[in-house]
Amino acid sequence: MGSTERIRNVAKRVAKWVRAGHQLVVVPSAMSGETNRLLGLAKELAPDAHSAEHRRELDQIAATGEQVSSGLLAIALQAEGVQAISYAGWQVTIKTDDSYTKARIQSIDDARVRKDLAAGKVVIITGFQGVDDEGNITTLGRGGSDTSAVAVAAAMKADECLIYTDVDGVYTTDPRVVPEAKRLATISFEEMLEMASLGSKVLQIRSVEFAGKYRVPLRVLSSFTPWDIPLAEEAVSGTLISFEEDEKMEQAVVSGIAFSRDEAKITVTGVPDKPGIAYQILGPVADANIDVDVIVQNVSHEGRTDFSFTVTRGDYNKTLELLKNTVGPSVGGLDVSGDPKIVKVSIVGIGMRSHVGVASKMFRVLSEEGINIQMITTSEIKTSVVIDEKYMELAVRALHKAFDLDAPAAA
Repeated sequence: MGSTERIRNVAKRVAKWVRAGHQLVVVPSAMSGETNRLLGLAKELAPDAHSAEHRRELDQIAATGEQVSSGLLAIALQAEGVQAISYAGWQVTIKTDDSYTKARIQSIDDARVRKDLAAGKVVIITGFQGVDDEGNITTLGRGGSDTSAVAVAAAMKADECLIYTDVDGVYTTDPRVVPEAKRLATISFEEMLEMASLGSKVLQIRSVEFAGKYRVPLRVLSSFTPWDIPLAEEAVSGTLISFEEDEKMEQAVVSGIAFSRDEAKITVTGVPDKPGIAYQILGPVADANIDVDVIVQNVSHEGRTDFSFTVTRGDYNKTLELLKNTVGPSVGGLDVSGDPKIVKVSIVGIGMRSHVGVASKMFRVLSEEGINIQMITTSEIKTSVVIDEKYMELAVRALHKAFDLDAPAAA
């Protein structure tokens, strides 16, 4: 949706599917760079525009980007001879909570959409946004159009949800870091959920959660393929996110290497080692609507321990200030410090369930590269480590090679 020419190509692609007999609901994002431009205007007027007091107005502003692209796409489709109608999220209605700038979808009223589809129209619904119980416009956070699309697909009980993005599928890791990265023809829902949560930017994690909860068949494809590619070829391109662990999937111990630069570490030193201490530290953080990721509590020494956890870099200063004001007086911590220059690197694969020694191999590879591990967290199908950000690319390349992900992917 980067330009009127790109929008015209989207319209031609949609028209191709319609003429093949498909009913379509299209959820577009804003035109390229538009959301940043709009939020930049707000920041010019108020340097603290992203503070809580301004977030309602930020949503009012940011939501207009998707409304413009939806209206333009409807016009482009009409010019192609296809009946089309566009709606903002609040017109459908897509109900959300009132967490401005990162709202969560609660329900979707699909009656109007079904009526238009039955009348032979393509329905275009703005992504990234909805409306709360008080009628205020809300937005879902960056990447929210993916979540909108999957949620609409779930509400409509769609046969399939196709996510067109700037990559042609899900890769073993970011090709910009490892040129040898391979596109995966299929990935399990569990692996995709982990990859999304661990920093892969292909899909927003909430869109994957929706797909899993409502078992929405999901495919990631490239928006840059020619619009006139044969429909049969387009329908099987990209990466299919599957709910079945087939034999092909089971062959790979590790399917991908994920990483996130958006990490910062908070450490509370000298905390009394007693029941409830984690809640006393993390309770105020949760109350401030700050997400916590990796958590490590060291072994107690003379009744004291160190407690570390990670947050996003955007929440780093807020968390640091919050804990400095609460930990000393109420918890008895001796010191609160932090490090915003860390990254998280993870190996992901459902094959890890049935193979021992995967984590130890990861640790050995990093050790051989001279990379110190600061924090570790594991699950059945992933192992994540927190390391100094200057070693991120080295770690990703070394792990990608060590787990044979440079090898040609199965077709």
